[in-house]
Amino acid sequence: MAGAGLYIAGWFPRFAYIERIGSKFWQLIEPLGRRLIPVHTMPSAFLFGAVWGWLPCGLVYAALALSITAGDITRSAVTMLSFGLGTLPAVLSLGIMTSLMSRLAHNNKFRQFTGIFMILLALFSAFPDLYPLRIHFSGLHE
Repeated sequence: MAGAGLYIAGWFPRFAYIERIGSKFWQLIEPLGRRLIPVHTMPSAFLFGAVWGWLPCGLVYAALALSITAGDITRSAVTMLSFGLGTLPAVLSLGIMTSLMSRLAHNNKFRQFTGIFMILLALFSAFPDLYPLRIHFSGLHE
């Protein structure tokens, strides 16, 4: 996540090589997804989602890397399910707010703010004691 934050802020452009690797595969399967549009049935929606899931995205690849380290298949699946559910509001709102997001994506200050925010989230995930709003319980023992 920190690498993605650095990339989005424009401070680590080499992070994009991960997306370039995935883009070669995407070029092969993207025409399959295009043939499923417009989506009218649940099976075609599922297939379209399965194709769309291969869209080259550094954040998806970071979530996959995290799920690999989860320890077992159940935790890995829960990690990816959580990532998917967590990104669902953003994906839906992105569709609604495309023009605003397009303008913000080209704004360097906004990209740097977003990058710094992602780096902070990564630090708080890796080092929870750094989180300033962390609740400390005293007297509780496991």
